[in-house]
Amino acid sequence: MKDETKCLHAGYHPKNAEPRVVPIVQSTTYVYDSTEEVAAVFDDPMKSLIYSRFGNPTVMAVEDKIADLEGGIGAMCTTSGQAAVLLSLLNICNAGDSFISTIEIYGGSVNLFSHTLKRLGIECIYIDKNSTDEEIDKAFKSNTKAVFGETLANPALTVLDIERFATIAHNHNVPLIVDNTFATPILCKPFEFGADIIVHSTSKYMDGHAVQVGGAIVDSGKFDWTNGKFPCMTEPDESYHGISYTKLYGNKAYIVKARMQLMRDFGAYPAAHSAFLLNLGLETLAVRMKQYCENAIAVANYLKHSEKVESVKYPGIECDENYELAKKYLKGCSGVISFVIKGGKPTAMKFMNSLRLASNEVHVADIRTCILHPASETHRQLTDEQLKAAGIESGMIRLSVGLENAEDIISDLVNAFSAI
Repeated sequence: MKDETKCLHAGYHPKNAEPRVVPIVQSTTYVYDSTEEVAAVFDDPMKSLIYSRFGNPTVMAVEDKIADLEGGIGAMCTTSGQAAVLLSLLNICNAGDSFISTIEIYGGSVNLFSHTLKRLGIECIYIDKNSTDEEIDKAFKSNTKAVFGETLANPALTVLDIERFATIAHNHNVPLIVDNTFATPILCKPFEFGADIIVHSTSKYMDGHAVQVGGAIVDSGKFDWTNGKFPCMTEPDESYHGISYTKLYGNKAYIVKARMQLMRDFGAYPAAHSAFLLNLGLETLAVRMKQYCENAIAVANYLKHSEKVESVKYPGIECDENYELAKKYLKGCSGVISFVIKGGKPTAMKFMNSLRLASNEVHVADIRTCILHPASETHRQLTDEQLKAAGIESGMIRLSVGLENAEDIISDLVNAFSAI
C-alpha cells in the first residue's frame, strides 16, 4: 500500500504539520503495492481502507470523535439518521425476529418500524414508556432481539428512563438501543446509564446549520453478544470467509459487523465533504447546546403563561411530567418545545402562517428558530390512533428554538398569537 495512504489511515501527520481542521480526502479508492496486500484487506477489512463505500479517512476521523463524545468504543456514520436506525436493528434482527420500541418516538421511525421492517419479516412490538416492568416483560417474545427508545422523544418531548429500560432489556439478554439525537452527548450520555447502542440523526444538533443530512451508530462495547441469542455475531459469516465477529473482534463485534456486512451491502456511507461539514458543527456543539437550553427555558416559560396555549411540553420546566426524569438524565433539555394551541388544527395553522422570524420547515435543531405542525406535516402518515399514542394532538406545535435573542423569538410568538 502506498505510504501516503498508510499515513492517512493511521491518522499520522509529519512532525509540526498537524492540520488545524480535519482534511477532506476526496477519494473513492486507495492504492496498494501488491495483490497480496489487497487480498489481505479483503480477508479482514479492518486492517486498512478498501473503498469509500464503507470507509474514508475524513469520515473515520469524525466517527472517532463521535465515539469519544459518547464514551463508546467505535462509531459508524451513515447518510441519514433513518439509515442509522435501520442498520442498528438489521445488524441483529433477521426475518422472523422482533424488537420492542416505545411508541413515543419520531414518526419516521414509526413508519419504518410498522411498515418497512414488517415487509422484511421483522416485527415491532410497541409499548408505552410508562408501562410497568411487568407489562413490558410480557411484551417480550422468544425471538425479541432489542429494545428501542429515544432519550428525548420527537416531538412528544418525553424522557426515557434509560436505567429502567436497560435493566429490563438486559434481564431478557437483549441490548437497549437509544436514539440520542435531541439530547446529544453534551446533555446526556446514555452509555453511563446502561444503554448498549446509540444512534443519532447528525442532521440535527450535531450539524446544527442545516447543511447536510447524516446519521451515526455508536457501540458501547459492553453488551455480551455471546449469550446465545445472537448467532449472527458468534457463528461464521458465510458472506465474509466464515468470520465469527465475536471471536475475531471481541467487544467491537457489533460495530465491525455493521460496517463489514451491512455498510458493504447497503452502501449508505456519507461523503468526505459531508463529514467535514459535520465536524465543523461538532466543534461548536457544547457552546450551542448551552444557549439552546437557555433560550428554550425562557420561551417555554412564556408559553406556559399564554392564554392562547392549552399545554406546554418541555422537561426543563417544573410543571412538566418528565421534569424529575430530566433532572436525572439530562444536563439541559435541548431547544425543542412542544405546545398545544387552543382551537386545534385550523388555529394552529393560522398561527404558523403568521410567524415571521420562525421558519415553517421540516427540520429541527437548527441555529435558526424553526417550527412545524406534526399532525399535518411530519406525522401525517400516522393514523389518529397512532398520533394519540405518540402524544401528538391536532393543535400540537413543535418549536425548535434557535440561537437568536430569546426576546426576539418571544416577540415573534406574541405577534403570531395576536393574529388568532
